[in-house]
Amino acid sequence: QLHLVESGGGLVQPGGSLRLSCAASGPYFNIYAMGWYRQVPDKARELVATITKDGNTNYADSAKGRFTISRDNAKNTAYLQMNNLKPEDTAVYYCNASPILKDLLDGYFGSWGPGTQVTVSS
Repeated sequence: QLHLVESGGGLVQPGGSLRLSCAASGPYFNIYAMGWYRQVPDKARELVATITKDGNTNYADSAKGRFTISRDNAKNTAYLQMNNLKPEDTAVYYCNASPILKDLLDGYFGSWGPGTQVTVSS
């Protein structure tokens, strides 16, 4: 029943910025935990950042200092501000959400949205 729509990806030069958006809808209102993941071909999906309803955040080492996760609780929407992008950030970016933070940390979900492609290249 959870429905996720990611947007905001695109082609950007190294050092550039993008802001991704994730709109969640379904059986939950103001979902407790939301997060961003990314995946490249032939590799496992990687957790990038999480944020809880009360604003607690966690970041992967690769994202620290460059990416900022935020959310609009009224909209059940999460954002990922990506600055100083590097070619290694190229991936399909996905979001997900759960009433349980552990689900985000484990990456254990029954479904995923379509993702949004981020390509960093000069």
